[in-house]
Amino acid sequence: MADPITGLLTLRQKNGWIFGFMLFSSCVSLTASFVLSYDALLIAANPEIVLNCDISGTLSCGTVGRSWQAALFGFPNAFLGLVAEPVVITIAVASLAKVKFPKGFMLAAEIVYLLGFVFAYWLFIQAYFEIGALCPWCLLVTLSTTLVFSTLTHVNIRDGNLFLPERVSKALQWGCRVGIDLLIVIVLLATVVLLIVSKYGSSLFG
Repeated sequence: MADPITGLLTLRQKNGWIFGFMLFSSCVSLTASFVLSYDALLIAANPEIVLNCDISGTLSCGTVGRSWQAALFGFPNAFLGLVAEPVVITIAVASLAKVKFPKGFMLAAEIVYLLGFVFAYWLFIQAYFEIGALCPWCLLVTLSTTLVFSTLTHVNIRDGNLFLPERVSKALQWGCRVGIDLLIVIVLLATVVLLIVSKYGSSLFG
């Protein structure tokens, strides 16, 4: 009988799994961005509105949406997702159809999505420490952005798209083959969950 862990690590190298998961994650992120964009318009029209995702004092899209951090560049942050996620969806769908993008294009996609990944966690930190409330849809964006970025990075490392020194590239490829990148993602997401539970606990839904 094959080792389940070995089977999973082998499956993670296959394009069908990689780009299928990337497609799913980016579609989730795009959906959340649509909802957040719509909510931003509702808040702009009526700042006192109670949104459907205002579950408690802690889980409140309205509290986060009315903060200055929610429109850092002068427009709702969710609009960025409406622009970025269709690009990732295109990459995923085209790759499932066996289209191979130039290395320079994939490097550019990596850099742009890295900025999005960093921005998503900056927003989480702001909500956690400064705003004092969490937006359920924003948390979903943080989760899906993490999954998309990890998948995109996995592909770019595997295919040598990052123009790294050969020794570094081979070391990272080995790490992807044995699942170190997967472990990093699990630890990161588990840390986020632990931070939320340790600070807010039962107040999340009360």
